[in-house]
Amino acid sequence: MSNATTIHNVIPRADIIKHAARLGAEIKNIRLSDELSDEVIRAISRLLLEHKIIFFRDQRHLDDAEQQCFAIRLGSLIPCPTTRTTKGASTPEMALGRRSGPADQMHVDVSFGDACPKISVVRGAVIPPYGGEIVWSSTAAAYLALPEPLRMLVDNLWAGRCNAYDYTVAGRATEADKNHFDDVFTGTIYETAYPVVRVHPETGERMLVIGRFVQHFVGLEEYSSQKLFDLLQSYLTAPENTVCWSWRLGDVAIWDNRATEHHTVNKSGDQHRVVGRGAIDGDGRRSKPQAPRAA
Repeated sequence: MSNATTIHNVIPRADIIKHAARLGAEIKNIRLSDELSDEVIRAISRLLLEHKIIFFRDQRHLDDAEQQCFAIRLGSLIPCPTTRTTKGASTPEMALGRRSGPADQMHVDVSFGDACPKISVVRGAVIPPYGGEIVWSSTAAAYLALPEPLRMLVDNLWAGRCNAYDYTVAGRATEADKNHFDDVFTGTIYETAYPVVRVHPETGERMLVIGRFVQHFVGLEEYSSQKLFDLLQSYLTAPENTVCWSWRLGDVAIWDNRATEHHTVNKSGDQHRVVGRGAIDGDGRRSKPQAPRAA
């Protein structure tokens, strides 16, 4: 039974519209809330595994608290250090926050830690009249696109990662963004090593996972690492492996953070943009963490 058939069985009016060949689908005629049945939540989870990123338009009824209640139905919430949290949000149960600075370099959320979030749930709370689109890439499609000699190389390759890479405030950063980055994001420096190719724990797909937290490839000098990084990144950013979403107020995007990389298309200038964000707990330790060091 296909996932489309399954969702229609539990929500007959639901429509699934693909937005790109290799990832991304919009799910229509569903009102997100924590009151959705277990069957509907399971159907949404299956669609997420299939499409890797799913979109829901016009969920303006959600506020931060209601978004949090819905997100908890998908798994345990964890704090996201890249997010400027709302007042009083200091525990995993209050992990939703607001973020305005554009992350305009391709990345995986919090991939420098020993286990990055499994799922991200983002809601458009304040959307500028233009700009601010987000592009997602399928890491599984990127891996399959590699020529066989490159696959053999990356299958045994490890990447050193560090949260000191300032991907959120490069370029046009406000003083508040810089202070937030210094105080919260790099207050402690984490260095880890990850395999470049990972196997998705639920689908079994092999995935090419790099992103801008990569500092070097283990065993390679800086120049060789940069050249190889640029080559591999070209497969992740190839148009056929990506999908782009133009935000409207109240839109919700849910993506599999294990199977995608993403970045913001920074065309909105200094216009204000705020998103409510929830991060769902991951699949356990998948790295070789080195001891954290003070910034």
